[in-house]
Amino acid sequence: MKEGPDIARVAALIGDPARANMLTALMSGRALTARELAAEAGVTAQTASAHLGKLEEGGIVRVQRQGRHKYVALAGDEVAAVLEGLMGLAAGAGHLRTRPGPKDAALREARRCYNHLAGDRGVQMYDAMRRRDWLTEDEGLVLSEAGRGFITDFGIDLRALEAKGPPICRDCLDWSERRAHLGGRLGRAMLDRMEALGWLSRSSESRVVRFSDNGRVAFDEAFPVSR
Repeated sequence: MKEGPDIARVAALIGDPARANMLTALMSGRALTARELAAEAGVTAQTASAHLGKLEEGGIVRVQRQGRHKYVALAGDEVAAVLEGLMGLAAGAGHLRTRPGPKDAALREARRCYNHLAGDRGVQMYDAMRRRDWLTEDEGLVLSEAGRGFITDFGIDLRALEAKGPPICRDCLDWSERRAHLGGRLGRAMLDRMEALGWLSRSSESRVVRFSDNGRVAFDEAFPVSR
């Protein structure tokens, strides 16, 4: 018997169509009820419960029971990163489930990848930070001193982020752009800070992130597109 991680088991858990639909819905970063996930997957509540049991046992989701309801969320950032990577692989290979529409265009422009900014805007921010050497590669993605200054001036408490230990940031493959965007605790803090500044708002019905008019201007000034 071969040793090492059993990727076949994880792939089987994710690969079931109903479970894949549930996991995609959870990429919004919100905890959803079992009933909501059943609707996303197009299955009965009983079938959804069986699927969620398997995902919880496999460490893919965590389930919190509150009263009569079960609230389900992804188990963590690592699960979200794997799912986003699989979305990029599927999109790159042409495995798309629907034709592009208005919702798809909005998702491609800006969306939540679990808890950080993804899509065209997410890649724009990442590229600008790399171009200015705020993010550098040193045995992984790290903030330079200049980057630390920018993040502090932007209103983010770096000490709080670093208190949980390294790394505070990582790159994440964007499924629509098929390039990197910023993930990790720093990616989450950036999205939260931009929302606090009024630059953007999160949709309650999907992963779409919508920028205000002033937010677009401020974002482009902070993270200009390379010319």
